[in-house]
Amino acid sequence: MMLLTKEKRVALAICAILCADSKKKRRRRRVWTRKWLGRRGQYGLSILQRELEVDDMRGFRDLLRISVEEFYFLLERVTPHIVKQDTHLRKAISPKERLSVTLRFLATGETFNSLSFQYRIGSTTLSRIVMETCTALTSVLREDYLKTPSTDAEWKAIASDFYHKWQFPQCLGAIDGKHIFIQPPAKSGSLFYNYKSRFSIILMAVVDANYKFVYASAGTQGRVSDAGVFAHSDLREAMDKGTLNFPPVETLPGTDAVMPYVLVGDEAYPLRPDLMKPFPHRNLNTNQRIYNYRLSRARRVVENAFGILSNRFRVFRTTICLEPDKVVKIVFACMCLHNFLRQRRSDAYVPPGYVDTEDANHRLIEGAWRREGGLQSVAMGRARNPSVEAKMQRDLLCSYFQTPAGSVSWQEGMV
Repeated sequence: MMLLTKEKRVALAICAILCADSKKKRRRRRVWTRKWLGRRGQYGLSILQRELEVDDMRGFRDLLRISVEEFYFLLERVTPHIVKQDTHLRKAISPKERLSVTLRFLATGETFNSLSFQYRIGSTTLSRIVMETCTALTSVLREDYLKTPSTDAEWKAIASDFYHKWQFPQCLGAIDGKHIFIQPPAKSGSLFYNYKSRFSIILMAVVDANYKFVYASAGTQGRVSDAGVFAHSDLREAMDKGTLNFPPVETLPGTDAVMPYVLVGDEAYPLRPDLMKPFPHRNLNTNQRIYNYRLSRARRVVENAFGILSNRFRVFRTTICLEPDKVVKIVFACMCLHNFLRQRRSDAYVPPGYVDTEDANHRLIEGAWRREGGLQSVAMGRARNPSVEAKMQRDLLCSYFQTPAGSVSWQEGMV
């Protein structure tokens, strides 16, 4: 018999010990979940939701910011995209629970940890559910509720609403940008650090006369100004190339003066033939002050749209502790939901008195959202050197507001 050396005997002993430990590890029972998570079907916010559906419709609206009918409409649309299969080990979280926890997150901005205790769903699982459901909501709603107009008729319908509701002719939308606050992204330095001394991404959007978003761009680093965001946006590129199919130039109502269709923005945006902005607020004559009032009255819709969005989806009132690309998914899901609820004229989403109105003398009555605050504006840029054509278009519009065809009876009293 061959005698083993001391070194070989030691090596064999170590192998035997390791093999024994490996078998013990394989036999060790794996704990799938904490016990209180397993009682999700007996307790938690999803059980309360079932009671509110039957006993307290107003309470249901306060819980999710939408009505029961609107909830089930969305559930029917997103179920094919978020349904999961049960396994022999445990039952899958239902599409109803997935949609509910996502809407609750968007409505409150609570942390995933907090919602984990409310819904009895693990925080890691819950965060994955929210992102998957936001992606699904955008996928099923975007084509119908967040599609930029592409035909002459669609753009003219928006212009007609601006003219009849806000007495601003040939306006295709109001444009503005807001900060969405986020946690500092890893290894990003100061890219997302804005003039408010916080980290953010920028949401730039165009809004129609009914507070609905018709174009949106999100994800630009917070350090960029409004003018910078617009300058590098696909919107500006499309406007330059004429691929948005804006209606051709037409005469202003009641006159022979020809003017193109335009967007309206604040001082940060460049003055262009297709984008009107105010006159600088210094040494203004009466006609220029009237022009600025008329433009700001039309531009008020974008302020209201952002105000509604941030106060009904209060996730925007917090610092969103996710990577920028995930925050962008949340932003687009919320805008799709906003437009969906605006189109349905949902009182659960926008109750009476929530947006700005005017009294009999056309003086502003501030909407409830202003008392609650809103998203922070983007830094003013340095949009300079407008073209001669753009200046002529603004002067033409300024003169038009003094004519019988273009003036409104109360404008003198507002300046």
